[in-house]
Order: sequence, then C-alpha cells, then structure tokens
Amino acid sequence: MFIRKIGIDLGTCNSLVFIPKKGVVLTEPSVVAVDVSENKILAVGQAAKEMTGRTPENITVFRPLKDGVIADFRITEAMLKYFITKVKPKYQFIKPDLIISVPAGITSTEKRAVIEAAVLAGAKNAYIAKEPILAAIGAGIPIHTCSGHMIVDIGGGTTEVAVISLGGIVTFNSIRMAGDKMNVAVSEYIKKKHNLAVGEQTAEDVKIKVGTAVPEEKERFIEIRGRDLVSGLPRSIKVSSNEVSEAIQDVLEEIILAIKSVLRDTPPELASDIMDKGMVLSGGGGLLRNLDQLIAKATGVPCFLADEAFFCVAKGTGVVLENLDVYKRSIMSKK
Repeated sequence: MFIRKIGIDLGTCNSLVFIPKKGVVLTEPSVVAVDVSENKILAVGQAAKEMTGRTPENITVFRPLKDGVIADFRITEAMLKYFITKVKPKYQFIKPDLIISVPAGITSTEKRAVIEAAVLAGAKNAYIAKEPILAAIGAGIPIHTCSGHMIVDIGGGTTEVAVISLGGIVTFNSIRMAGDKMNVAVSEYIKKKHNLAVGEQTAEDVKIKVGTAVPEEKERFIEIRGRDLVSGLPRSIKVSSNEVSEAIQDVLEEIILAIKSVLRDTPPELASDIMDKGMVLSGGGGLLRNLDQLIAKATGVPCFLADEAFFCVAKGTGVVLENLDVYKRSIMSKK
C-alpha cells in the first residue's frame, strides 16, 4: 500500500510521524549524530540520542531544532529524510504530501526553511500548520465552533498558549520556556545543592520519573549517578520529587505568566467560554505531575490534561490529513 500523506510533529525534543488509518507509527528523538571529520551523518533518532555525552571528539551529537525552529538546515533535512524513508515502503517511488507542525510564533523565513527542508527531504508538497491548532484538534476540541477554547501545549523547546475560535487563533503567546529548560534547571540545582555534575539525559530522567509541579507530602526518590565536582570521582545520590519541584519553579512561573497574558488579551465573550470549559493541557511537558493543578490554582481557570497529551499534535496532523479540504484554507501555508 502506497503512503501518500504523512504528518510530522517536528519537535525540539521528539518527533512523531503519523500516517492516516495507521496512527502514530514512529516516535524518535530529534537528534542527529555527525562525524565532523568526514562531514557524514552517522545516526538519527534514538540511536543518536544514545550517543549523547558519550562521543569522541570527532563525533558531535546535534539537535537540529532549537526552540521549535530549524537551527541547522542540512541536518534537519537529513532527519526528515530519515523519517520519510523509515515509514515509506521500499518500492514506493511516489513522493508523499507532508504536513509539519510549527510554533505559532514562527517567522516567515523560518516557515520557508521548514517547507524547503521537507521538499528536499523527499516530499511532493509540504504544508505547515500551527502547533496550538493541531494540538487542539488532536485533543478533540471542536475548533470550528464559535465558542472559545484555550490550549496550552508544552513541548521540549516552546510553550504555546492559544485561544481558538471559529477555526483560527484569536490570541496566542509562544515562549521558549518548556521541557528543555526544566531539564537544565534540574541539572543546575543538583550541581549547586549536591556538588554533582549530571548529564542532560539524567536530568530529564529525574524530571520524568519523580518530577512534580507542586511539592507533595509523600515524597518520591530516585537514585542518580554523576561526577563529584570536588573530588572529580563518580558518586551517587538520592534526589526527591520536592527538590525537582523547587528546581523548576522559575520555569513554571514563566509558563504561568504566558498563560495569564493570553487570558488578559482574550475578548470577554471568549473568556467566559474558557471559564466554563476550562483550558486543555497537551504536549510532553504537560505530563509533569500536578501541573494542571498548579495552573488552575494560579489562574483561577479549570485546567485539564488532554487524553494522550504527548500525541495531541501528531493526532492533529492525522485529522488534518484525512480532511485536507476542510482545513487547507484555515490553518496551512503551502510552498
């Protein structure tokens, strides 16, 4: 069976590939390993992520997307090519149409770069759609109705907050504060408090396994290993969930400020709709324990975590692909 349409949630941390009638067929880290001396791409996705922090000097591990936009064009193209090749049957020569998610605050130059990279990677046509709209569609929000819906999509590089009505974005805010910044905050906190240097992957593990947005009475613990900054020798320590909560407070405050600024700019009629229905939380960053409670308490607006929050944007690309004529005009820019 030929694959004519592919949806890609092109994230700073992870990229997801959606094929109509099959669902999400691929979830890979947005990471590429390059041999600098030979200028050759060695690995993409999970294989490249496993090399992070373990490479000799001639191999560099890149994340070609920074804050949700292309930071390295050639490597992004190689990554898209890898995704297309991996899901497309070997004997298929027909180029598929691609829909790629981009942050709402993306510039026209950044849009062009995404479209160009997709076409060079093997797409027949490349469309781009804004993440908040795709996340809302994937979360099952009826975006074409005339009532207001609010979506908070927290990814790896960006947090997108938007109010959607009649199929379009009424007000939005896109900040470059999300999962990655939480990882950095956790690793800095461990460095300061425990004199232990830990890698990015360890910090991310700590956040995923014991992280919480609100301090808990019953703490959870995780044992981690790193390099002692005083002796320079390996050492292991235990980190608690409340320590993680303390470490990421500044990042969470920035996200809440972004949500408040969107609520302030929302027309009164839509604001009352949002008060009734509450806001929907999606994206990998939204899976942080108790984050919905923290947002609801800080804003006074109910907040709910979407079903399969991590897959919302990818599922949104799937719905758009299956109903291309309905959505073509409202949300997509085409090359």
